[in-house]
Parts: sequence; C-alpha cells; structure tokens
Amino acid sequence: PAMSNSAAKAIRQEVRSWRIPKRSDKSIEDLSKMFNATIQGWINYFGRFYRSQMYMTLRHINSKLVWWAYRKYKKLHRHRRRAEHWLGRVAQIFPSLFAHWRIGLLPTVG
Repeated sequence: PAMSNSAAKAIRQEVRSWRIPKRSDKSIEDLSKMFNATIQGWINYFGRFYRSQMYMTLRHINSKLVWWAYRKYKKLHRHRRRAEHWLGRVAQIFPSLFAHWRIGLLPTVG
C-alpha cells in the first residue's frame, strides 16, 4: 500500500496545472492557503503506510515554489540557488506554512 508511479505522476501533473510559478501576484501565504488542503489530503491518503515513497513528489512542490520566488522577486531572478536558499529561510521561520514542510520536507538552506 504505497503511492504507485501512476499516482505520483498524476499528482505532479496536478501540481503543474496549478501554475504556481505564474502566480507572482500572490504572496507565499496566499499560495499556502490555496493549496494546503490538497497537499494535506495527499499526505493523509498516500502517506498512511509508506510515507517516504511520496517524498520526491512533494519535493516537486518545493521546486515549483522556488520557481515562483525566482519570478516574483527581482533579487532572486536568474539566481536559482539564491531562490532555493531564500525559500529555505522562509521555511525555517514558518515551518508550518505548507503541509509538506510540517513533515520535514523543507527546502535547502544555504
């Protein structure tokens, strides 16, 4: 009873349909309010027995958030690593902002 490859692919496809990097008009709090319920539902359903199987899929959400920061803030534009570290610092300050951050899947901190 773990997440199948087709289920992981469907979740990644759903995350792509959210178009997070294109939502540069939203704040990070707005993004968490928009998508947290869905992310928490996936964690509850697929993480019941074999939670580590879905970690790569949830890290995909972090990469989309990095691209969101990359597009939203001028100082992060064209500096993907800097955007990753910025998101990691935000995750350290607000570790309960996103559901997958609460289970320990925080972005990289530099």
